[in-house]
Amino acid sequence: MCFTGSTPVEGRRHGATACVARYDQWDRIKELLPGREGTVGVTATDNRLLVEAVVYRYRAGIPWRDLPERFGAWNNVARRHKRWSDGGVWQRVFEHLAEDADNEYAMIDSTTVRAHQDSAGANGGTANRKRSDAARAG
Repeated sequence: MCFTGSTPVEGRRHGATACVARYDQWDRIKELLPGREGTVGVTATDNRLLVEAVVYRYRAGIPWRDLPERFGAWNNVARRHKRWSDGGVWQRVFEHLAEDADNEYAMIDSTTVRAHQDSAGANGGTANRKRSDAARAG
């Protein structure tokens, strides 16, 4: 949803409230994005809102069509995301951010970490098991 330390502000689309990145975070990436004032091509309406929409979508794990309306029409967001992906924009942003990563919130999703069934540490088979006192008494 929002980047760390971000504050909700009124968005440009539909008068909705949207979360935005902290100014220092946004300043690090805004010059890497297409559609800036003074660059070739059409000037983008709101690159910041698109970045927030993409972050929200991936964090929530939802399909594009379930994107909240505050981000605009889901198909426009998805289409723009694909164009940026195909053009290498996200790759450039990632590489730029990775150069100076703060790693404050680095996590591992344990649902993707797999272990072999024998990795629990117990010895296999029944030959080496000690019988309980109750079992021996019998």
